[in-house]
Amino acid sequence: MFNPSQQDVRRFFCDAFRKHRANDILTPLEAIARDWIVQHPEYDKQLADVEAALAADYSVDRGQTNPFLHLSMHLSIAEQISIDQPPGIRAAFLALAQRLQSEHEAHHQIMECLGEMVWHAQRSGLPPDGAAYIDCIRRRASV
Repeated sequence: MFNPSQQDVRRFFCDAFRKHRANDILTPLEAIARDWIVQHPEYDKQLADVEAALAADYSVDRGQTNPFLHLSMHLSIAEQISIDQPPGIRAAFLALAQRLQSEHEAHHQIMECLGEMVWHAQRSGLPPDGAAYIDCIRRRASV
């Protein structure tokens, strides 16, 4: 199982950003990351400085968005949709993207559902509830 550290994740996104800017060859995963990076130009400064990225503190009490967490969630959701896992996420995503007329905004809505699912799993000590996750997305698609 792939279990990157916080430092690994930050280096990965910074490296994908650097390669993109230099027009270097990207791995398939870096190409997906690049696609999300270019949709978030507000993160360019954080991605341009690897050492600052590694040292940055994005704790909740600081009130800052963690660009590495945000981009990681985009990657995770894109992977879930590509393999339709949990089952039904692809259809739920497509319905939500159609309602919002934006795949990017649909991802942001799905992030809220993903966060809820993880929060509930952590609080209950139970495995993540994929069915509740999909139901959350479907509810947002039907509003």
